[in-house]
Amino acid sequence: MKYEAVIFDWAGTTVDYGCFAPVQAFIDAFKAFGIEPTVEEVRGPMGMLKIDHIRTMLKGERIAGLWREKYGKDWTEEDVHAVYELSEKKIFEILPNFADPKPYVVETVEKLREMGLKIGSTTGYTDDMMTIVVPKAAENGYAPDCWFSPNSTGNTGRPYPYMIFRNMEELKLSDVRKVIKVGDTVSDIKEGKQAGMESVGVLEGSSVLGLSQKEYEALSDAEKEEKLKEAEKTFMEAGADYVIRDIRGLLDILCKNA
Repeated sequence: MKYEAVIFDWAGTTVDYGCFAPVQAFIDAFKAFGIEPTVEEVRGPMGMLKIDHIRTMLKGERIAGLWREKYGKDWTEEDVHAVYELSEKKIFEILPNFADPKPYVVETVEKLREMGLKIGSTTGYTDDMMTIVVPKAAENGYAPDCWFSPNSTGNTGRPYPYMIFRNMEELKLSDVRKVIKVGDTVSDIKEGKQAGMESVGVLEGSSVLGLSQKEYEALSDAEKEEKLKEAEKTFMEAGADYVIRDIRGLLDILCKNA
């Protein structure tokens, strides 16, 4: 089957190696409310609409217990919005520093276009956040044909597939089976599968792997393989059709299935 397009995620997939901008913003926001989340608790819901991410973290047994202990009551939707609003403020402060394309992205996307594929994208960021990320990435050579945030779908984010369908409409794509979704989180994989298309998980620089480029490169080969296998298992359990080490692996998939 000849593919028509690839739909990429942003942070952790095409920009922001390790997906650290939202992680730091969530940690800082919760700390301001006297709750210190673990990195695992922050990364678990990664890829979701940001307010849904906050809500999911608060539903976690440990964080819910800490909230009850500190405030003498269970959290409410008002609390969700308060934490979210602070996390949004925090992310705007740091976002310009986390929009550089990941290794191999610019040249791989160029090759995809040479193969005749269109390049779409979805994100957990809001439209306002994307006004920072998109031009910054473009300055450094990465610019998809279109992008859609949850703001374009009634604030319904992943794992719902609606942002993908907006991409398909914009790019005039004919068949979900001719489109591939690529991302770095469980939510990305579910988004693609629920849209009826093949989904690909990217390992290096992903939120699932959870390492900065410096941390990853400092590992021994054996340690890298161990971490990569753990991340691959997470993607496969989420329903991924393929898992690739870095974005260049997408070219192999496309060539094999041309």
